[in-house]
Amino acid sequence: MSDTLLPPPRLRRPAIAALGVLALALGALQSVVEPALPLLQRELGLGPSEGALVANTLLVTGAVLTPVAGKLGDRYGGKRVLMRLMAVVAAGGLLAGLAPGLPVLLLGQILQGAMVGVLPLSFILVRAHLPAGRTQAAIGVVIALFTGGGMVGMLGAGLIAEHLSWHWMFVLPTLAVVAATVSVARLMPSDAPVRHDESIDWPGVVLLSATLLAFILGLMLLTDGGLPPLAAGALLTLVAVLATAWVRVERRAVSPMVDLRMLARPAMWQACLLTLLVTTTLGMVILLLPQLLALSGDGYGFGASTTGIGLYLLPGAVAGAVSDAVGGVAARRFGARAVVAVAALATAAAMFALAARHDAAWQLALAKTLTAFAAGIATTALLAGAATAVGPGDTGIATSLLVVTRVIGLLVGSQIASALLDAGIDPGTGLPAEAAFTTGFAVTGVTAALGLLLVRATRGARAAASPETAEPAHTPTKEGTRS
Repeated sequence: MSDTLLPPPRLRRPAIAALGVLALALGALQSVVEPALPLLQRELGLGPSEGALVANTLLVTGAVLTPVAGKLGDRYGGKRVLMRLMAVVAAGGLLAGLAPGLPVLLLGQILQGAMVGVLPLSFILVRAHLPAGRTQAAIGVVIALFTGGGMVGMLGAGLIAEHLSWHWMFVLPTLAVVAATVSVARLMPSDAPVRHDESIDWPGVVLLSATLLAFILGLMLLTDGGLPPLAAGALLTLVAVLATAWVRVERRAVSPMVDLRMLARPAMWQACLLTLLVTTTLGMVILLLPQLLALSGDGYGFGASTTGIGLYLLPGAVAGAVSDAVGGVAARRFGARAVVAVAALATAAAMFALAARHDAAWQLALAKTLTAFAAGIATTALLAGAATAVGPGDTGIATSLLVVTRVIGLLVGSQIASALLDAGIDPGTGLPAEAAFTTGFAVTGVTAALGLLLVRATRGARAAASPETAEPAHTPTKEGTRS
C-alpha cells in the first residue's frame, strides 16, 4: 500500500458558468426588496420602521452568518457547505414569496441572509480548482456577477411586482437559484477540506457573531436616529465586552474560529483597514447623491423622481459591476496597494470637484460612476489579494471577514453622511442646506485621500513569505491510499 498524491480536478467552463449563474441569481434575489419597498409597505400595511426592518434584515443576518459560512467551508469543504447553504436560501426565498404578512416575510429574509456566505465559499472553490494565476481574476468575476445580479433584481422587481404580484419577485429568482444550485452540484468537482481534522471553535463562533450583531444593529439604529446617547454608550460597552471576550477565547482555543496570527499579518490587517476606508467613502457617496438629486431646494437640488434617480445612478451601478470583474485582474497585474492608491486618487478628485460645483445632474451621475468604479476595483483587488495571501485553510474565513468589513464600511459612511446633512438642516425649510452637501462632498474627498496616506504609511509592511501563506501553483492533495 502506498500514498498517491493527485492534483485536484481543474474547473471546466460549464462548472464556472454554473457558479457564475448562481452568483447572478443570488444577486437578483438579494436586491428585489429595495425598489419594491414602497409597494410592500402599501400591500402589507407597514410603517416606515417596519419597512426599514424588512430592508435591513437580510443585510444584518448576512453579515453575521458570513464568517461562520467561511469557517465551515474551510473545515468541511466549500462545495459541501455551499449546497447546504443554498437549501437555506431557497427555503427563505419561497417563504418570502408565500408570506401572508410581515412575520413570515421577515423569517424569509433572515434565511435569505445566508446567501452572503456564498462569496467566501465560492472563493474556496476557485482557489482549490484553479491555478494561482487565474484565482484572483476568477474571484473578481464572481463578485461582478453577484453585483450584476443586483442590477437585474432592481430593474426587474418593479415590473414583476406590478404585472404579477410582489410574491413573484421572490419566487422567480429563487427558482433560478434552485436551478443554478442543481447545476453546480452536478458540474462542480468536490474540494477536499484543508483542515478536516480540526474541531469547530463554537464559543468563538458565538462570540464573533454576537459582536458583529451588536455592532451592526447599533450602527443601523444610529443611522436612523433612534438611539439615545445613554443607550448608544451602553451598546458600545457591550460591543467592547463581547470583542474582548472573543479575543480571549481565540487566544486559548486549540483550533480558533479566527487565527489571530493570520489576522495580524500585514497582508490581512492592511486589507481590512483599506477596505473599511474605501467602503466608508462609498457609503457617504451612496447617501449624499440621491438626497441631492431628490431635493428641490432654493437654487439647488433637482427634484428628481424615484425613477429619475435610478436612471441617473444606473451608469454607476454598471461601472461597479464592471470594476468588480477588473479588480481581480488588476490585483494580479499591479498589486492591490497600487490599485487602491489609484482608486483613492480618482475618488478624491471626483468628490472635491463635486464640492466645488454640483449644479447639473450629469455631474452627480459622472461622480457616481467614477467613485463606484474606483471603489469596486479597490475592494475586489483587496479581497482577491487577501484570498491568495493567506494559507489555503484560511481562505474562507479571511475573505468572509473582508466581506463583513465592506458591509460595516458602508454603514459607517452612511452614518457620517447622514450626520453631516442633519447638522446642516435649514431651520426655515427643514431641508439640508446646500452648504451641507458641499461639506459632505468635501469630507468624502478627504476620507478618500486618507487612502493615499494609508497606502504610503503601510508601504514598508509586507506579509511574511512562507510556504504556508504563499499561493500554491497547484498543490497536490492526498486523495487516498491506493494499492
